[in-house]
Amino acid sequence: MRLDIVNHRDINILAFHSDRNTNFIINIYSNSNQTALHFLRQNTINLDNAIIMTGDFNIRDSDWDPLVHHYSIHTDDLLTIADSLGLELSPSSNPGPTRFADNLRDSNSVLDLVFIPPDNLGFGKQILHPEIRRLSDHVPITVEVGIHSTNIDINRWSIKKDSEEKKNFISSIITDVKNLDMSNIGTKDGLENSVQLKTTFDHAWINNSKLKRITKHSKEWWNTECSDSLNRYQTSGDIQHWKEFKTNVCLAKRIFFDEKIQEIAMSNKRP
Repeated sequence: MRLDIVNHRDINILAFHSDRNTNFIINIYSNSNQTALHFLRQNTINLDNAIIMTGDFNIRDSDWDPLVHHYSIHTDDLLTIADSLGLELSPSSNPGPTRFADNLRDSNSVLDLVFIPPDNLGFGKQILHPEIRRLSDHVPITVEVGIHSTNIDINRWSIKKDSEEKKNFISSIITDVKNLDMSNIGTKDGLENSVQLKTTFDHAWINNSKLKRITKHSKEWWNTECSDSLNRYQTSGDIQHWKEFKTNVCLAKRIFFDEKIQEIAMSNKRP
């Protein structure tokens, strides 16, 4: 295994390279201008196997700090970036402030966060150690995470829902069924020879399906609008294009999960 370290302003990225996989550890200090978030927005596509993102995000928010009663304008950006990396905010096993104020006017706060995959063995198990912070105003945090030595991908042929390929697939089947030779169906053998539906479906499938690589980071809700808006942002770096991407992600998720809920409700015959 080879280790590479990349430093970019307020971000340190450790890359563990094995024969078939690269795992990323992202350590962050986010300044008042949130340059770290800007960098991550532009580079999430290149960090598709992150196992942990942690550090001082310098964002006070009611989502993780019970002493805060407001919502930060940077929280949506941070959570969307984490979601793009396949990470979730991991709760501490012993919640408490991660930064202690150096004067009586300010209150202690939660600024240091840990994001890891929800299926990782360390999710929700990080431990705060205020007893050993000594002269530092930040609390040491320990967390154990699993590093995958291999990445098992699955290749399969598929047709995307509501795509042009799906329309062509259905149209091809209808056309082939209409063109079946029904002139010799007086016998069982004649009927079986005439109605070759397997061949009809195989022909339509081969012509319209595409080979997809399914990984543990694949997202079923991701659609063309998400890809297009992400590409626009990565090309322009415009914050408005980033907001458009976030809007498309939220919409895609809502449509996908609403359909899943409806499907479950219909199959169970209950809400």
